[in-house]
Amino acid sequence: MKYLLLINKDEARFRALGEDERRAMMKRYTDYGREMIAAGIVRGGALLESTETATTVRVRAGKRLLTDGPFAETQEQIAGIAIIEVADLDQALGWAERHPDAEWGSVEVRPLVPWDTPAG
Repeated sequence: MKYLLLINKDEARFRALGEDERRAMMKRYTDYGREMIAAGIVRGGALLESTETATTVRVRAGKRLLTDGPFAETQEQIAGIAIIEVADLDQALGWAERHPDAEWGSVEVRPLVPWDTPAG
C-alpha cells in the first residue's frame, strides 16, 4: 500500500538553530532518506522551499485569487513529502515515527488513493 508522509515543521524554530545544530539536523535528514531508499520503500518525494516562496490559489465566483504564502496560519509548515510503499499502516507509522521532524514537528500519514479509483 502507498502512503504519503506529510512532513511539517516550525520554519522559524529551524532558522533559529545554530549552524552546528542545523548541520546535525541536516545530517539526520540525509541519513533517514538514505535508510528509506536502502529499504526500497521510496516511490517519490521532495523537500519544499520555505513558505515565503508559496502562492495560494483560490477561485471565487469564477475569479482566480492569489495570496502570497500558505493559506493556513499555523505554527508548523509543510516542509516536504515522501511517498512510500509498505505492507500496511503500522509500517508507514513506524517510518513516520523515525523521521527527525516527528520529534519537534509532525509527520502526517495518509493512504494514497489511486487515480483510477472513483472518489467517494
